[in-house]
Amino acid sequence: MLRKPAVAGTFYAGEKDSLKKQIEDCFLHPLGPGKIPAFTGKARGKILGLISPHAGYVYSGPIAAWGFSYLIEREKSETVVILGPNHRGFGAPVAVMSQGEWETPLGRLSIDQEFAEKLLDIVPTIVEDDEKAHQREHSLEVQLPFLQYAWGNNFKIVPICLTDQTTTTSINLGKAISELIKERENVLLIASTDFTHYQPQKIAEKEDRKLIDAIISGDPRNLGKLLSSYEFSMCGYGGVMTVMEVARLLGAGKIQLLKYATSGDITGDYSAVVGYASLIIEKE
Repeated sequence: MLRKPAVAGTFYAGEKDSLKKQIEDCFLHPLGPGKIPAFTGKARGKILGLISPHAGYVYSGPIAAWGFSYLIEREKSETVVILGPNHRGFGAPVAVMSQGEWETPLGRLSIDQEFAEKLLDIVPTIVEDDEKAHQREHSLEVQLPFLQYAWGNNFKIVPICLTDQTTTTSINLGKAISELIKERENVLLIASTDFTHYQPQKIAEKEDRKLIDAIISGDPRNLGKLLSSYEFSMCGYGGVMTVMEVARLLGAGKIQLLKYATSGDITGDYSAVVGYASLIIEKE
């Protein structure tokens, strides 16, 4: 099956050359890292994952560019497991697409069928093979052009869309993924999330600082407890907790905040902002 792009032309430019230019503008934006990254030619094998925003590139692209810049200069992964929230609610509670291709204006990417099918075998009570959950969802799709810009189409993906973002499900999913990663090399994880939604700037910054501190702690249970104690509006917390659990089990030593900003920092309207953060997870 070919999954056609759902948000090309809306969340990001719909034509190849325009999209490449838009990505470069994200890297060079005043809120971006300030340079276009280049791979050094030797993968270091130290980066386990990214936590990356998923709004339209006009809003969150410069913040996302920090994580991708850090990654692109240091690694070249063979498989990228991307976890994001199911905003539309279609399909299975935890849905992987196990075969086929995903298309963006920069080309087509194959799904790592072997990885996806092994995941289904390990946790069949949690993960379902479901294409419908992915058809209109943007949170995974918007991560791909940044990687294609740097790596072409020479990597595979495992897309996982989450409606069930409970701490228990996220941790059990993380345990399963960690077992698979032990058998493979060059696997990158991306947790796609935005942070506080539609709050004044000062409130968003305060709430997001708590969430980011919980993430940097390295224990997904800390994030789960925080989320249960107050009505935060972070949308992709399940994928974040999953990646945190993988990192914890595999002994990843550091989760580092690279950049935080809000939509207000882009538009100048601070009355009701969305928070964006780019974090990197490295092995010891």
